[in-house]
Amino acid sequence: MTSTDVSKDAEGSGPSGYAAARLRLLTEEARSGPPRRAALAELTDEWLTGLFAAGAEGLRGVSLVAVGGYGRGELSPRSDLDLLLLHDGGDSKAVAALADRIWYPVWDLGLALDHSVRTPAEARRTAGEDLKVQLGLLDARHIAGDLGLTAGLRTSVLADWRNQAPKRLPELQDLSAERAERQGELQYLLEPDLKEARGGLRDATILRAVAASWLADAPREGLDDARRRLLDVRDALHLTTGRATDRLSLQEQDQVAAELGLLDADTLLRQVYEAARVISYASDVTWREVGRVLRARAVRPRLRAMLGGGAKPPAERSPLAEGVVEQDGEVVLARAARPERDPVLPLRAAAAAAQAGLPLSLHAVRRMAANVRPLPTPWPAEAREQLVTLLGSGRPTVEVWEALEAEGLITHFLPDWERVRCRPQRNAVHIWTVDRHLIETAVRASEFTRRVHRPDLLLVAALLHDIGKGWPGDHSVAGEIIVKDVAARIGFDRDDVTVLSTLVRRHLLLVETATRRDLEDPATVRSVAEAVGSQGTLELLHALTEADALATGPAAWSSWRGSLVADLVKRVGAVLAGDDPAEPEAAAPTAEQERLAIEAIATGSPVLALRAQTEPPAEEQAPGDPEPLGVELLIAVPDQPGVLPAVAGVLAMHRLTVRTAELSALDLPDGVEGAVLLLNWRVAAEYGSLPQAARLRADLVRALDGSLDIAGRLAERDAAYPRRRGVVAPPPRVTVHPAASRLATVIEVRAQDAPGLLFRIGRALEDEGVRVRSAHVSTPGANAVDAFYVTGPEGAPLPGEEAAAVARKLEETLRG
Repeated sequence: MTSTDVSKDAEGSGPSGYAAARLRLLTEEARSGPPRRAALAELTDEWLTGLFAAGAEGLRGVSLVAVGGYGRGELSPRSDLDLLLLHDGGDSKAVAALADRIWYPVWDLGLALDHSVRTPAEARRTAGEDLKVQLGLLDARHIAGDLGLTAGLRTSVLADWRNQAPKRLPELQDLSAERAERQGELQYLLEPDLKEARGGLRDATILRAVAASWLADAPREGLDDARRRLLDVRDALHLTTGRATDRLSLQEQDQVAAELGLLDADTLLRQVYEAARVISYASDVTWREVGRVLRARAVRPRLRAMLGGGAKPPAERSPLAEGVVEQDGEVVLARAARPERDPVLPLRAAAAAAQAGLPLSLHAVRRMAANVRPLPTPWPAEAREQLVTLLGSGRPTVEVWEALEAEGLITHFLPDWERVRCRPQRNAVHIWTVDRHLIETAVRASEFTRRVHRPDLLLVAALLHDIGKGWPGDHSVAGEIIVKDVAARIGFDRDDVTVLSTLVRRHLLLVETATRRDLEDPATVRSVAEAVGSQGTLELLHALTEADALATGPAAWSSWRGSLVADLVKRVGAVLAGDDPAEPEAAAPTAEQERLAIEAIATGSPVLALRAQTEPPAEEQAPGDPEPLGVELLIAVPDQPGVLPAVAGVLAMHRLTVRTAELSALDLPDGVEGAVLLLNWRVAAEYGSLPQAARLRADLVRALDGSLDIAGRLAERDAAYPRRRGVVAPPPRVTVHPAASRLATVIEVRAQDAPGLLFRIGRALEDEGVRVRSAHVSTPGANAVDAFYVTGPEGAPLPGEEAAAVARKLEETLRG
């Protein structure tokens, strides 16, 4: 039989009639999107039904089945026709002839055809060997012929899929990961593959397959709309190119945008990215749920045996922060958490999740989003610190940020984020959208927190340095204006706002000057110094410059660029060093400090006072709110060795997080003999209640007289808790600043904040035989930046070589 023979019209349903109707349908401006795809599938069904009827006359036990996208009733203008001719194994010659009568007319029209002829047993066997075939058959839809044959196959295929899901879903996940590695992430690509890239149409189909397994289901909100949007873009791409392509190339984006009635190609890409982000996030949540279900199934038989067939034990919940716990590998809300009363909870939960290297549970994020309260302006200190901790958590920040983004929590806290969200960057150097680039910059900046005196300013500047790209004009100029408002709203003081706005305004200054100007020209260095203004800002700008470049893409940074920037920074620093600010004068002691000091001398033991700090203020707290978030701890101790490690160790034992701390010698009033150390610290409970002052004092007395083994107690507690796969922090860094003080040697420690850190530092300094004259401890987010003013036994600054040796020993201790 020839192609001409099988291509003749049959009762008006032949190729020419179908082709004309198809052309009319595709050129109708009034119909597009899902209605057009459904109408095209229906028109194709009618045509193929006519072809089947003409060729199957008198033939039984045969049916024509649509599979894949055609099976779902979704035909794009140039989509393949995925067809299965199903038969019961009867007259093979007649079945082959019928296949020719259907396939040839399709080919004659130039339509792509994916076809097969199989019995139900053959179809099931092939599906068992080929996941792609299995997925296509899950969407099998009857077109013509023996309906019972089609229905039987559908039932059998679904049953096979559900029975084999524990084995096949991990295989499907691996294949998806391999495809994502090859094709990239749809939400960031300038020329994306709408089908095969991660977050594309293939992943949307896979989510349907996972749901059909009954093991897990994807979060449904927005998923259908996202899938529809990608299908609409593919339709427009087919119509404008006249080809069966899924690649949205740069030269075709303007035409596709016009076909869809969009403003421009950037608007098109932003819609594509938003849709891909929804599908990607749904995939992440779904695969996590699949893994949890499969792990539970593997463990359940052993649990039943251990429990004698009893009830399933409740999942273990491990505290992470106030109102936040870990359960079954995810971060969830504690039972007592009240998001409607705790506006900081989303940031606290996100910071805890990122620090622990764990995902936020979908239920927790949605509950917080549904009950979120606006933060006061300016933000309370805890909210700002939790944001900094989240940003400083390294790679885990990305997944946690995406979870908050998916439920609208990011734009709740940072409304200006909406303008950069999913915004494409049409620059070959950039590999991310604007918003993801900002997060990537924060991730990179977290690696440099040991290089700067204010890690919190570095991390926030990294997050906001390109925020002006959502506005017209120079994004650095626009960003400076935006950041002044955002930083003040977040709660930074006037000086910090000035630094942040300078960093954003000048974030390109160093790399552009270093690569485009003559560094030997004094005017070049002088202009940079004038723009930067201070050594501290220069230090932050240097770290931000490198983090920004590394987060842009491989072409944006090199050892050559790095050396040029470092040379410029060295030259600018020398200019700025000529204007040394005077050392601040010590503040006079308050009446309360003098009272505690006199009492400490009289009793010969430590005296302390606790003053509650509520954030928000007590009058703004709703009834039933938890205890205050922090306290000011004021301690007066007769001057003696070991005060710093003793106090730090006792606080760590009581699970108190040190947020800020100062240690200084106090001048006593005339007539009072003795020397007193004064410690003014702000602390907060990691979770639970704050300890009583009497208990703290009792433990501090024991720590100072040597009867309390702090190191042993802390080691026992650490050993009792399993290690979590948390953020990999950069190593500690200890430096000496010889010119920072005339009266003492300043040793600065930058390290990841952790329980017992101050205790370890203080004990190490004591072991080296130096005295701590004063300490200035700050913990912006998850980073400790501690400066210790130390002297030798005689009260004089340490010689240079001895100071360097102490610093090396301290760094070795912290790294060990």
